[in-house]
Amino acid sequence: MNVDPITFAVIKSGLDSIADDMAYTVVRIARSEIVKDVMDFSAALCAADGQMVAQAKTIAQHLGAIPEAMESVLSFYGDDLNEGDVVIMNDPYHGGMHLPDIFMFMPIFEGGKRRAFAVVICHHTDVGGRVPGSNASDSTEIYQEGLRIPPLKLYERGVLNRTLERLIKINVRVPDRVWGDLSAQFAAAQVGKRGIEKLMQRYGADEVGDYMTELLDYAERMTREEISTWPKGTWHFTDHIDDDGFSDDPIPIKVAITVRDDGTLFVDYTGSSPQVRGALNSTLSFTHSLTYLSVRCVLAKDLPNNVGMFRCVEVKVPEASVLNPVMPGPCAARALTGYRVFDTMLGALAQIVPDKVPAAGEGGNSVICISGLRPNRQPFIIVDMICGAWGGRPNKDGLEAVTNASQNLSNMPVEVMEAEHPVRIEDYSFVQDSCGAGRYRGGVGIRRSYRILASEALLQMRTDRVKFLPYGLAGGEPGGPSRNFMIEGGVQRALPGKITTRVASDTVIIHEQAGAGGCGDALERDPQAVLEDYLDEKISARFAEERYAVVFQKGEVDPIRTAALRAARRHGRAETAHAG
Repeated sequence: MNVDPITFAVIKSGLDSIADDMAYTVVRIARSEIVKDVMDFSAALCAADGQMVAQAKTIAQHLGAIPEAMESVLSFYGDDLNEGDVVIMNDPYHGGMHLPDIFMFMPIFEGGKRRAFAVVICHHTDVGGRVPGSNASDSTEIYQEGLRIPPLKLYERGVLNRTLERLIKINVRVPDRVWGDLSAQFAAAQVGKRGIEKLMQRYGADEVGDYMTELLDYAERMTREEISTWPKGTWHFTDHIDDDGFSDDPIPIKVAITVRDDGTLFVDYTGSSPQVRGALNSTLSFTHSLTYLSVRCVLAKDLPNNVGMFRCVEVKVPEASVLNPVMPGPCAARALTGYRVFDTMLGALAQIVPDKVPAAGEGGNSVICISGLRPNRQPFIIVDMICGAWGGRPNKDGLEAVTNASQNLSNMPVEVMEAEHPVRIEDYSFVQDSCGAGRYRGGVGIRRSYRILASEALLQMRTDRVKFLPYGLAGGEPGGPSRNFMIEGGVQRALPGKITTRVASDTVIIHEQAGAGGCGDALERDPQAVLEDYLDEKISARFAEERYAVVFQKGEVDPIRTAALRAARRHGRAETAHAG
């Protein structure tokens, strides 16, 4: 086709804007905190053949899974998709991720011909199963995790499927919230549909379709062009999940990235752990999504976010592994494994493009789920996803109290949580000395404390980075560990990283998230930057002296003692290296 660059740019921006409008609609209409406050949802647009052409600024982890979910829908229905149809699905073994993430697909027609799809994904508060929230890490098979939905029509030719509606509502603990969020998805898809229709009215349906195709090809060309400048060869990296909650055995994630001459990558996860008993198994679509996302993070900012980029990354994942489970492997807590895939990929990419990759972040959002019954016997479910810290960057410090780099989440506001649920937040603060030291330090972790006000509650924790700390880069030190505690009857005791347990009223649950790794030699950090961290109470004077060899005197850096201590440390390093 003859591509007009101005029309191309307008249609590209139009598709991006439509996807963002879909996202804003979800936020305005959704019922649950996990969607409207934490913002665990995504929106995208696909071409007529299902290829994703645009995505909203939402959960990055979700979006790379859309192609496989879309393929499942098209395989299931073929040409039996009509004006007014809406398809939903959540089954991990039909291209989904985990059961709480329900996909919604709305085909868009013009002139009797399918032209595009609007896609919206939301993490739902509950989809049934053995525990409230449907997100436990200690389930042992998919059948325990909730209602599995293969590709099914929620609407057929504009008519709501009342049977499916009743089936969903009777299987979930908070039907008003679940159906409210599904309604928000439907409204957002309608916004996408209207936006695409306006675009087609202005430029013509065929021309919009042609420009969608060109947009995919353009992203592929840009990706190949950039990757072709990378050094050729194969780079390896291994990271670990602490355990699956049933065994103390660590779960290795191994990757080998090969940069090919044709501007493509071959990503091989051979050697990663077999699938595990606990619900940490990552579906193939989710593993693919995190792989694409990791590569996208080191590419040019103006590269379009679509399937064209994915074409340049070939992925090999062993079957029956923790990254590609087989039935009936559980996967409710698969996000943790996805975070570690992201960390592992970045560890390998740091060897290829070191100026573009930060040290490891906190290891992924911690999930604290507290559920029970109110005095009127109505259920409550809190799904709190705690964000996080970024690792030290090649030229800047890391960040704290921000979303993990692979997500676009927000911490749930304390006021919202306390107003909606029988819980009181008694501490929401930074964990001092949790940052990885380096020329550019990592972000510090977050502490959150919950006092249970209900008569009884069920606690589910999915946390990690207790044993395997967030790594540093270029000589930077790892971040501090994650820790969990329970105070019951005035007695504090430690909790494991992954647990499901009953807790009594007035119990206090404390989670301290891991800090992020540092980047560069800690002895090269500006002493004044160390002082600023001390004055901000992010580090203690002891940490400054032990990790940075910086000594304070009366609230200021002591330049003489600091210089002497740093010289002694460097001398000690040189002697150790010589002896080695």
